[in-house]
Amino acid sequence: MRKILFGIIIALLILWGYQWYKRNHERAEYLKENTALIEQQIKNVRKLIVTEGHFSQVFNYKQSERIFANLVSTEKKALVVVNADVTVAYDLSKVSFTLDEENKTLFITEIPEPEIKIFPDLKYYDISSDYLNPFNEKDFNKIKDEVNVAIQKKIKSSKLKENAQNRLLTELSQFYVLTNSLGWKLVYNEKTIESHKDFEEFPIIN
Repeated sequence: MRKILFGIIIALLILWGYQWYKRNHERAEYLKENTALIEQQIKNVRKLIVTEGHFSQVFNYKQSERIFANLVSTEKKALVVVNADVTVAYDLSKVSFTLDEENKTLFITEIPEPEIKIFPDLKYYDISSDYLNPFNEKDFNKIKDEVNVAIQKKIKSSKLKENAQNRLLTELSQFYVLTNSLGWKLVYNEKTIESHKDFEEFPIIN
């Protein structure tokens, strides 16, 4: 009788051990598959998001200078028409993340700063200057610098960067959709993302 009872106990232990191993093995495989799926999704999202804008402006450039010990005054001026194409881009290949399989959490640790590029087309009209103080490379470079500053101000007061961020958040929201469907958590800046609305609080724009 003892042998039979002992045999039953051994069989139950073996069965329990097998079921425990099977459950843990299946859980490990499930986590592995989910992790691979999330990593693949991140690779798919890693692209360059570009928002384009166009700005136009007219500049009146004037520069006066006194020469010969301030005895002679000279002046040069120009009318400059500027048409500038601007791009605001986010390189999602630079998004940094870590995966915590044990706690089923995707941490977004860093989002790249926007890359702003200005492509100005400058046309000069009514250029005039004195013989003793002609236009030179220094003047043209100064005009380009002033144009760049002015366009930067226009970009800041426009919705170009905001539109670029909205496109960025649309892409990043795919991470939330995926993690949420798999029962994972998405965390950014120590904040758990619990809805699409939480993405609006991402501190991205400077």
